[in-house]
Formats: sequence, structure tokens, C-alpha cells
Amino acid sequence: MPASYTETEPLRDNVTESGYVSGSSSDDTPPEIALTRPHLRFLNRQLQFLEAQDILRWCITTLPNLYQTTAFGPSGLVILDILSKLNVPRPQIVDIIFLDTLHHFPETLALVDKIRERYPHVTIHIYKPADVDTDEEFAKMHGPRLWETDDGLYDFTAKVEPARRAYRELNANAVITGRRRSQGGKRGELDILEVDETGLIKINPLANWTFDQVRQYIKANNVPYNELLDRGYKSVGDSHSTQPVAENEDERSGRWKGQRKTECGIHNPLSKYAQFLIDQERKRQEEALSQAIESQLAIDLS
Repeated sequence: MPASYTETEPLRDNVTESGYVSGSSSDDTPPEIALTRPHLRFLNRQLQFLEAQDILRWCITTLPNLYQTTAFGPSGLVILDILSKLNVPRPQIVDIIFLDTLHHFPETLALVDKIRERYPHVTIHIYKPADVDTDEEFAKMHGPRLWETDDGLYDFTAKVEPARRAYRELNANAVITGRRRSQGGKRGELDILEVDETGLIKINPLANWTFDQVRQYIKANNVPYNELLDRGYKSVGDSHSTQPVAENEDERSGRWKGQRKTECGIHNPLSKYAQFLIDQERKRQEEALSQAIESQLAIDLS
């Protein structure tokens, strides 16, 4: 179950909006892990001085129902490799959650097979958008190029909902992510340990690392990586919204180039999706009203 804060200093406000991140739903059973705000601050003060290996060792020996969530970007690959080499008192393999949006590059999907071969003891749980298995089925159900016509709905359908479903079905308490402060944007003030509005614990063991450190680790340890990295892609997402970047550009500047967005929604606050739902309902009502007016005008003119 996700974590929660104790009643002495609750994480959530008295009124919490539902929605726009991966995690539990109102139908889930109560959380099992409780953290107070002072405890969270204390843990972050301690963890920020530890090496990534020690942070991951702490996770494995402390947090039950722990998973790694990754699209097999450079940071996620480093974490996977470190985990595979840890010597801990209570050995535990951390399973992977991979969100197959049905719009990944072929190189990304080919990498999944390489990862299975290199790390055979790690289970990869693949979650796709609900009720579809191919990009053709996705387009038939949601319309062509949904990421252009309604990028908020695309993010929710292809990423957020599958992530929430994965955490719920796998009973995840905590997830390890590859986010780093050096990636910029909202990640610039990233903590090692977070608890989102759903109570899900998120651990960012490479928060202090730079892209060069990640790249050096991959090379030194012969870690399989996405071939697109050799073609100027420092951050790889969906094929329709990812471009290569120049040497002097920010690492994630090739994601959603020309747009203001920097996150796909999985790590956005709950209120973002709540507002999205409100906007969708308002749009639906406006369209219904417009159609009703047009119908009435047609009757009056007939």
C-alpha cells in the first residue's frame, strides 16, 4: 500500500483533489507505511549525502513492495545495473514497471529484449493503455494523433492511467525513478525521497548525478543502452514527441520541443488532472449547447 502521513502532521489537506498522478485510488485499502513530515525531512537530510548504491540498499532493506519504474533511459539503466550488483543482507530483486505507450521508438522496444537477456532474474511488468494492444487500435479508439488534438487526454490514456493501474494491481508501496536535478525544469529541486498526494513513495537515487556521470557509468560497466543516445537523443520518450538535441542544449530539451510542458503527467500533482477533467467536462457541455442551438435554428428556419 502507498505511504501516508500520520495525523500529527498530515500530508494531505482536508480536501484533496483526485487524480493526475500514478498511485492509488479511493477504492484502495488504507496505506500501510506512515511518514510524518519531520521524518521525511530527516530522511532526505541523511540520504542526500549517500552514494546511489547506499540509497538503493536502504530502499531494499526498508521499503516493502518496492518497484523500479523506467522507460529504460540512461538513468534507469544505471539504477538497474547498480541494483543487480548490490550485496544486501536480505537479497531482494526489484521488479520493473515499464509503461508501453504503444508509441515508443523501435530502438526502445529492442532494448527491452536486451535488458531481459542481460538481467534474466529481473521481472519486467509491462502495462499498456487500457483495452488496446497496438498503435492502430489506440488510434481507432481515441482518434489519430491524439497527442496533437488533446495532449492532456493522451498523457492520461497512454501513461497516467496505466501507471495507476500498475501500482494498484502490483500493490506498490514505493517506486524508484531515474529523475535527476540536472535534467532541469521542475526537477531542479528534486528530493531523494518524496511522497506524492496518493501516498506513493518515490525514490530518486540519482538526483545528484549529472548526465556525464550517467554516461560514464554506462560506458565503464558496459550497460546496454538505447541506440538513439548515439544519435543525439539524450532523453528518449515517445517517437512523436522526442527529438535529438544539440551538444549545448538541456538534456530534456528534445522532449515536447516548442511546447511549454516538461512532464508527461506521471509526476505532476493531482490537481493537474482534476483541472483537466473540469476542462474536459466544460468543453463537452459547450459542444452540446452549440449543437442544441444549431438544431433549434434549423427547426426554426424549416
